[in-house]
Amino acid sequence: MDLGLKGKKIIVTGGTRGIGLAIADACAAEGASVSICGRTEASLTAAAEQLARHGGVVHTAPCDVADADAVAAYIDAAATTLGGIDGLVNNPSGFGASDDEDGWAKSMDVDLMGVVRATWAAYPHLVASKGSVLTISSISGIGASGSIPYGAVKAAVIQLTQSHAKKFAADRVRVNCIAPGSIEFPGGSWERRKTEAPDVYTSTLAGIPFDRYGTPEEIG
Repeated sequence: MDLGLKGKKIIVTGGTRGIGLAIADACAAEGASVSICGRTEASLTAAAEQLARHGGVVHTAPCDVADADAVAAYIDAAATTLGGIDGLVNNPSGFGASDDEDGWAKSMDVDLMGVVRATWAAYPHLVASKGSVLTISSISGIGASGSIPYGAVKAAVIQLTQSHAKKFAADRVRVNCIAPGSIEFPGGSWERRKTEAPDVYTSTLAGIPFDRYGTPEEIG
């Protein structure tokens, strides 16, 4: 499949596993130069090895997207290594599941402000390349969610995308958002629920028309 990504420079935040890694891998397979960030060196090393097999430029760096200075430094380093930015994929998630101060703080600082900070930092490069932004939300942001802060913030991400799309159009920067359903992958929340909360896992699965959870590769 030729998606027209050969030679493009793509950044994926939260790109060490799951949906983020699948997107980064698909971009690398198409011939794009890719940068990913994540929380640990071990996860970055494993992801880099996977991406490098496609033979292109791969840049990785640890980054806490809840830290504004760290995000700005990461985006700057990625742009320097890749030679610019054609696309930014915002895929961070702190998954603040609990309806308390900690759950709301994680969701706000990572899932929402992590998107805002990365977009701020990448925007001048995207204007230069007439590039695009893709942000990952969730079906939890469309209807009622079992995790109140997570759902509320993912809804905010959808609205943020709409506002950015309108504002950035004048600079010919496209902004889109996708809201995946329940995705299962090693180390992900649904895999954990399979053993930690089997009733939730089973009842959710029963409501999925295809009788299975989605995979990161289907998103990527």
